[in-house]
Formats: sequence, C-alpha cells, structure tokens
Amino acid sequence: FSTTKFSPLKDWSLNEVVDYLQEHNVPYNSLHDKGFISIGCSPCTRAINKGDDIRAGRWWWEDKSKKECGLHDTGNTSTQTIKTNKIQ
Repeated sequence: FSTTKFSPLKDWSLNEVVDYLQEHNVPYNSLHDKGFISIGCSPCTRAINKGDDIRAGRWWWEDKSKKECGLHDTGNTSTQTIKTNKIQ
C-alpha cells in the first residue's frame, strides 16, 4: 500500500490564498471572518487572537507537539512532495 499526497496550496502564504479567493470570487467558510483561521471539526476549533499562531485554534487543549494532522511539512523524508505551479 502506497500513498501519494498532493498539497497544491502547501507553498502558498495566507495572503496569497486570500488574494486568490478575492480575485476569483471563490466562496469560503464565513468562520474565517470571525477569527477562525484554521478550521476543523466543531469541538476541535476555536477563534484565535491577533498575534496567535495560525493553528492555535486547532486542538487547543492538546500538547503543542501532538497537533499535527499530516498536511504540513514536518521534515519527514519518507513523504514525497510534488510541487505544482499556482493556478493562473
């Protein structure tokens, strides 16, 4: 069993994502406008304060080292990353 992981937005900054959504009129979750930057399931997510880490609202009761969902680069060399160009 082998898994190939595609993360086309992995190298985009938050500003690039927001700019793309606005430029292309892409609908998004209205919770983002209420301070919920990283959204997961209802009991696992809360709004963050200005200056907080972008993922501070996810699994907020857990030890910081255990908050990884597998979507972010942790330096694991066993995961092959395929870079894509931004959609134009």
